[in-house]
Amino acid sequence: MNHYSYIAFIPLLPLASFLVLGIFGKKYFKTFAGIVGTTALLASTVLSLSTAYRYFMIDGKVNGVFQKMIALKYTWLQFSPSVSIDMGIILDPIAVMMLVVVTFVSLMVHVFSLGYMKGEERFATYYAFLSLFTFSMLGLVLSANIFQIYMFWELVGVSSFLLIGYYFEKPSAVAAAKKAFIVTRFADLGFLIGILILSFYSGTLDFGVLIQKLTTAQSPEFIAISTASFLGISMLTWGLILVFIGGAGKSAMFPLHIWLPDAMEGPTPVSALIHAATMVVAGVYLVARLFPVFSFDGAALEVVTYVGACSALLAAIIACTQTDIKRVLAYSTMSQIGYMMFSLGVSKYGGEKGLGYMASMFHLFTHAFFKSLLFLGAGAVIHFVHSNDMKDMGGLRKLMPITHITFLVACLAIAGIPPFAGFFSKEEILLAAFNANKLIYGIAVFTSALTAFYMFRLYFSIFWNKEAAINHVHHHAEGTCK
Repeated sequence: MNHYSYIAFIPLLPLASFLVLGIFGKKYFKTFAGIVGTTALLASTVLSLSTAYRYFMIDGKVNGVFQKMIALKYTWLQFSPSVSIDMGIILDPIAVMMLVVVTFVSLMVHVFSLGYMKGEERFATYYAFLSLFTFSMLGLVLSANIFQIYMFWELVGVSSFLLIGYYFEKPSAVAAAKKAFIVTRFADLGFLIGILILSFYSGTLDFGVLIQKLTTAQSPEFIAISTASFLGISMLTWGLILVFIGGAGKSAMFPLHIWLPDAMEGPTPVSALIHAATMVVAGVYLVARLFPVFSFDGAALEVVTYVGACSALLAAIIACTQTDIKRVLAYSTMSQIGYMMFSLGVSKYGGEKGLGYMASMFHLFTHAFFKSLLFLGAGAVIHFVHSNDMKDMGGLRKLMPITHITFLVACLAIAGIPPFAGFFSKEEILLAAFNANKLIYGIAVFTSALTAFYMFRLYFSIFWNKEAAINHVHHHAEGTCK
């Protein structure tokens, strides 16, 4: 045990909240469920922020390099002397960053839901599912073992299924939940086979050991996995591409993106949580976690690059045609995740060549905040207008001044307007693409222009356009006041 062992409480608090609300919520916490869930998350967020401060500012850096630390390790299943499933907690820059993103955005969603979901029949159940999702996602980002990450990966899938299908009396919500579950299961089968290939040749399930063995050119494990081939493609490439397929399913990359727009059937705060900061970036996180191995295999990185670029462009084009505000934001998410993916794809490992990797993680961080802000703003608008359709909106800036300002700030950020956060992260991605591949750079610049177009189309449709819509809104506002 070391001085970082308290980190175990970060995922365990939401788990405790899930168990308490799931078992006793309906009977004993009918009105206080939100307070219980939010308090647990607040404690997790405070612990995450203090961990980030300690790691980045005090003792994470040794000789100018951030260290990879194992905060906890417990051997759960021992298969052979070198192969075991360990339940461990890993601390490195990307894990600590994801800790902050997941807990903070989840806390904001918990707070927003206190008002948004008030009066719901299954209020306690909703908070239990939110806590389960947050626990699963925290477990995923802290995993030190490739099979441990797979277990939490599946748990994230289960909890997103429960949240998307929360309004189970609506046939469309049930269909959307099933679609999300089935599509990601196919992708996860690829992930599992990829894990088996990589662990078979490296002889371990531990991330650190696996990366060390498969990135040492002289090691017998690396030689074995590079020389063994199937259909003329090395087993290393197969293993990495199959792992990437798992990530592509969760991150809604083309052609496994079909579940994402339908997932908007869940409550709007759920959309903010799943489609902004947490579940959909799991695929990017997975590629980043195994990036040292990916950087040794040009073919796998090419696949990541072109799948990411195609997804970014396709989603941006589709977003320009949508009239449902949540669907515009869903396709926007797919487009931005594509950005992060091709940024990883054009990167090399280490030093200045690793610009794409750094830019991808930076964009993941900034995107989480402005996209969740957009979704929560959309939730406030939908709550006010009682409709998701743009044609029922317009001229809302006078009726919802605070939402108007926050939504505008988020739109400016995602469009990459300086001095907002999106400008800095997108600029780095474009620079990495420019240095590596001019075709990808061209697609990236065009996608950026489309992003600004569809986001401001959305903004003007909601807050400025057609004053006549105000009558429609007044009518609804009077109805809600009564």
